[in-house]
Amino acid sequence: MKRFWTIGMSVLLSGAAAFAQAQATSELKIAVVNFQRLVTESPQGKAASESLRTEFLPKQRDLVQLGAQLKAKQEKLEKDAATMSPDQRTKAEKELSEGNKEFSRKQSDLQEEFNARQNEELSKLEGQMVNETRTYAQGQKLDLVLANNSVIYATNVLDITGAVLGYLQAKATPAAPATPPAAAPPGK
Repeated sequence: MKRFWTIGMSVLLSGAAAFAQAQATSELKIAVVNFQRLVTESPQGKAASESLRTEFLPKQRDLVQLGAQLKAKQEKLEKDAATMSPDQRTKAEKELSEGNKEFSRKQSDLQEEFNARQNEELSKLEGQMVNETRTYAQGQKLDLVLANNSVIYATNVLDITGAVLGYLQAKATPAAPATPPAAAPPGK
């Protein structure tokens, strides 16, 4: 029994050593991706940016129009101040002051609303970019993909951002290929 156990342990240890050696000799495929670039340059990122621009354009135009009206009131007040009665001047200055406060409030509200929507869209887009990068990496049989903002040093050979962008752009076109495009494996 003792001999059987010794043979079993030696076989087990030999297998473990062979497995460890196989793992050591197989090359790890590590890559780095620039998520900021994916978010800004991908078709999905460009579409989200355009959607936000379109959504807020009417409000921005209204704000510009209000600013122009206030500027015209300011110019009129400066031009006519000498011929106005004190009551008229006080009334015009009060209206201008209230208009400027309203403009500042609307500008601040619009900026807050835009920032909230932008953060919401960015959150969705980042999640989508992580999933798409994961799909690409699995298709390329990569072992590890790191975001470049958490890497202290990496050569350009490891950067798969361009390849992932190509994958996303191909996927966005109507005749997109079903599999990720082949790229040179990083680290070689």
